Amino acid sequence: MRRILDRYILREVALSWAAVTGVLLALLLINQLAVVLERAAENQYPRGVVAELIWLGALQNLSIIMPVGLLLGVVLALGRLYHDSEMTAVFACGVGPARLYGPITVLAVLVAAAVGWLTLFVSPQASGKTITLRSEALRAGQFAPVAPGRFRTFGGGDAVVYAENVESDGTLINVFVERSRDNRIEVALANRAIHQVTGDGMTHTITLYEGERFEGTPGSPRFRIVRFAEHTIPVQVPPLMDAAANIETMPTRQLLSTRDPERRAQLHWRIALPVMCLVLTLLAVPLSRLRPRQGRYARVWLAVLIYFVYSNLVSAGQVWLARGAVPQVLGLWWVHAAVVLLILAVVLGPSRIARLRYRG
Repeated sequence: MRRILDRYILREVALSWAAVTGVLLALLLINQLAVVLERAAENQYPRGVVAELIWLGALQNLSIIMPVGLLLGVVLALGRLYHDSEMTAVFACGVGPARLYGPITVLAVLVAAAVGWLTLFVSPQASGKTITLRSEALRAGQFAPVAPGRFRTFGGGDAVVYAENVESDGTLINVFVERSRDNRIEVALANRAIHQVTGDGMTHTITLYEGERFEGTPGSPRFRIVRFAEHTIPVQVPPLMDAAANIETMPTRQLLSTRDPERRAQLHWRIALPVMCLVLTLLAVPLSRLRPRQGRYARVWLAVLIYFVYSNLVSAGQVWLARGAVPQVLGLWWVHAAVVLLILAVVLGPSRIARLRYRG
């Protein structure tokens, strides 16, 4: 009978966890799609890069979604069992609340192992590949010629170029250039222009012929109009990001052999996520207990609140650890210990209070 009960609880919790994680992942992908498309349109990414960037971003954030999905999955699954009086029948058969930890712990260990694999091995590689793809896409966009009838940005959005047409030799026809510099706006119109790029791709030179330039500050009525026969506009492109210098892309074995506070803080953060799965599971079992006539979703808001406090403490602890405010020996284990003490207070507190009242 107990094996049947364990399989039943494990199935209910696993299905609930899969559903919650799937919904959170879908919301994440929608948000990730909007961000990547906006960045791709701004920096002229190649089409094939967008889908790969979305997939890599999902891999990086999946390790953050899985712990909260496990917490909500346990709370929702056990909340339904309490609401439908199935847990009342289980307790009436002589099964104690501690029995619930058996099948749920099995799922928690599996999820924690998956999160550990993601945070320690997959996420650093995905972060490095993401930075490399962005750098290659930016470099490809920097060397790409100006297309007719399309706006083109340079210098991180500081300069915008538009050409109505492009001749076979690369000469731009009916050109519009807008550039921001020191809170001033410069707008230039020219009959034709030539676009040139230096060998390293870091400087773009746009030479305008036979046009006008308008200079001024937005909101001010004072503008200067200059007519020119030839005008050269140099635009500096921001340097590309180096993936090797990013702490998030460093392999875990490299973080283990260093004493740098920032790198050690990154290592403790990677270890903290799978530990959160186990701690949140211990908290979810007593948290899902419902009183009579309570709705099955009565404890969801409390679970979400606890997760946000927990995750923010972990993030704050990482910053304090990187700055040296917290000793390296403590790491982020003090955060987990504080949540475990909260769990003990939730589990043992009511019984202790009841005993004191009875003695009184």
